[in-house]
Amino acid sequence: MSGQAFRQFIVKVHGRCNLACTYCYLYAGPDRTWRSRPASAAPEVLDRTAARIAEHARAHALPALSLVLHGGEPLLAGAETLARFTALVRGRVPAGCAVDAVVQTNATLLTARRLAVLADAGLRIGVSLDGGLAAHNARRVDHSGRPSWPAASRGALLVAERAPQAYAGVLTVVDVTQDPVETYESLLALRPPVLNLLLPHGNWSAPPPHWAGARHGEWLCAVFDRWWTAGRRETRVRLFEECVALLLGLPSATEALGLAPFDAVVVETDGSVEQVDSLKSAYDGAARTGLDVFRHAFDEALRHPAVAARRAGPAALADQCRACPLLRVCGGGHYAHRYRAGHGFRNPSVYCADLQRLIHRIAARLAADTAPAVRRDEVAS
Repeated sequence: MSGQAFRQFIVKVHGRCNLACTYCYLYAGPDRTWRSRPASAAPEVLDRTAARIAEHARAHALPALSLVLHGGEPLLAGAETLARFTALVRGRVPAGCAVDAVVQTNATLLTARRLAVLADAGLRIGVSLDGGLAAHNARRVDHSGRPSWPAASRGALLVAERAPQAYAGVLTVVDVTQDPVETYESLLALRPPVLNLLLPHGNWSAPPPHWAGARHGEWLCAVFDRWWTAGRRETRVRLFEECVALLLGLPSATEALGLAPFDAVVVETDGSVEQVDSLKSAYDGAARTGLDVFRHAFDEALRHPAVAARRAGPAALADQCRACPLLRVCGGGHYAHRYRAGHGFRNPSVYCADLQRLIHRIAARLAADTAPAVRRDEVAS
């Protein structure tokens, strides 16, 4: 039964943030549901969530699952709370079900003691930053307008130096106003084992900033070229690795590319079960399901019409996408980026031109660098 299961459980342990990033789609976007929810998840919410995760793992015989502790800023809930909840989930899932636990943080609240608590609990730490220099993070400010970079950079380096085994990597939203190679190389200084490059959330009714001319695709191509020609793997870049895998006919596990059904579900601070936060960039209430962990099993979320539509593969895509030769690799792009008011999500990605540019670039590089080896194999045979 595991083929239809959720495998990633995103739990909002805290629903507020100590930063006020000027571009934040969650708190400055069209969705306002966070305003009516408690700031932090109560113990009974966390207890019931752990029970529901274990129930789902047992029902679907999951050999492994991903637990993502999120916010807001999850460290506002306290490192000990995160550690206790992680232990609670691990203690309740069936024997043999591995729990990969990650906390996604802006790193400003990380201290040596908090890091030790998280690492000792077997939690990995993912850091959200816009680049490796102060100038890259100018829009990541606190509620008084003060820059977060000094504290954030200290936190990221603390993980790299004190607990490299617990370093999950850095998540960076693409900013085409910044130099792509400089941004990439500056992030290398933070020594991330993995770099997740995300396109800014936008859609056809609310296009992303600096959208014209496939600039995001060109930006990503420049970073890919620098990464691909480095001569050694300086860090993993998930978007590029997943694209290469899909081009080689291998499975992929990213929301941004491919046709694999997305397998994540969110539990909010009040216990509400929702779709992923990125949908909140489309319109108010877009992620709602009307379900909660007190009354509903996660299997009911699997059957929710909006969730089922998102997991329908090519059938959920626009005719233009289904006819595209890049369908198997692109997969229509990120679901939230397909939205158009009055027409729903059955549209090409607003980043269609950018994705085409990037995929063609990676395919050309891959073909050029593997062709000699293929020819040698043919001669040898």
